[in-house]
Amino acid sequence: MSVSEAVLEPAVKAPLVARPELMGAKPSLIGLSREEMAEALIAKGVPERQVKMRVSQLWHWLYVRGVSDFDAMTNVAKDMRQMLKTHFTIARPEVVEEQVSNDGTRKWLLRFPPRGAGRPVEVETVYIPEEGRGTLCISSQVGCSLTCSFCHTGTQRLVRNLTAEEILAQLLLARDRLGDFPDREAPQGAMIPSSDRKITNIVMMGMGEPLYNFEAVKTALLIASDGDGLSLSKRRITLSTSGVVPEIYRTGEEIGVMLAISLHAVRDELRDMLVPINKKYPLKELIEACRAYPGLSNARRITFEYVMLKDVNDSLEDAKELVRLLKGVPAKINLIPFNPWPGTNYQCSDWATIEKFADFINQAGYASPIRTPRGRDILAACGQLKSESERMRKTERLAFEAMMIAGHGEDD
Repeated sequence: MSVSEAVLEPAVKAPLVARPELMGAKPSLIGLSREEMAEALIAKGVPERQVKMRVSQLWHWLYVRGVSDFDAMTNVAKDMRQMLKTHFTIARPEVVEEQVSNDGTRKWLLRFPPRGAGRPVEVETVYIPEEGRGTLCISSQVGCSLTCSFCHTGTQRLVRNLTAEEILAQLLLARDRLGDFPDREAPQGAMIPSSDRKITNIVMMGMGEPLYNFEAVKTALLIASDGDGLSLSKRRITLSTSGVVPEIYRTGEEIGVMLAISLHAVRDELRDMLVPINKKYPLKELIEACRAYPGLSNARRITFEYVMLKDVNDSLEDAKELVRLLKGVPAKINLIPFNPWPGTNYQCSDWATIEKFADFINQAGYASPIRTPRGRDILAACGQLKSESERMRKTERLAFEAMMIAGHGEDD
């Protein structure tokens, strides 16, 4: 597939079907804890003596079998299924568009129904297949309030937080589309791993700052890691934050997943510009919170993400200061070649500069893989997500395509 085909012509377009259950009139059972689900059933007349059994049934159908229709719950009595259909929903979000990159990366533009008096909202979710593993990048907010200057998502204003249901729904829908639930078929010709699970890892690295939506993210991730349901290991769940220091402590104590820090600079003056939250929580406070993160060891390290920006943060002096800053923290440094997006003034560091930077960090004893850009041609790479991007004017898309082609030629 050419860049033109990938960017301008989505490989798959799901039909837009109007469904009453998507209109927000009924509460969803997805995203409720077992206790909340029990309370919801009791409120609708389910006898208390039956509630524990009913919750167990529903949990299995929702998170092990992955059903999105109450009628598929064959061991639930017909009158019970009718009650559930009357009062609740377990529907998936609407797939507005699905794009497939020439490297196999998939991006879904999902539309969620209104909440209260609000309007429908859209977010992007990305699936990255690799040999032996598949990673799903999940959004936590519609837009973002942090305005990191190198990030495309930061140019879209924050609309609202996603609910626990909406965060989990991204995982459920992706597993649907990839054939990752029992008795489901994978899409024909898809680049997906040969492992039993198509989604082996999830990362909270999509749209938004997860720790500014702590309670919903916590609920969703605890359900995702529940051993009687979706059963993802907490060591295969990574939450990425730009540095909301108080919630970093809570993340370690209350969620216990792997932590990634969107770092990108080693001096407060520069980080204030690149990642403005640094003005509130400067580097000293951030690194102290990282040192205190529970369970750190050489086998359980914090990932520090560092986007490589030409002539901004990519000098050898920056590399030396990065090593000094992280001294004593069990860490992996993930170097990210900057991914361009329409209207940005930043450029990616030259490859020789990135390799020199990585070599120095490696010699200092830190693993420092250079992240291979994935899904650039469909604006699905790190820092490119923005739900408004799918409605770019054609001229903007053509301009971005020309920039991509020119950049590819320079790499050659």
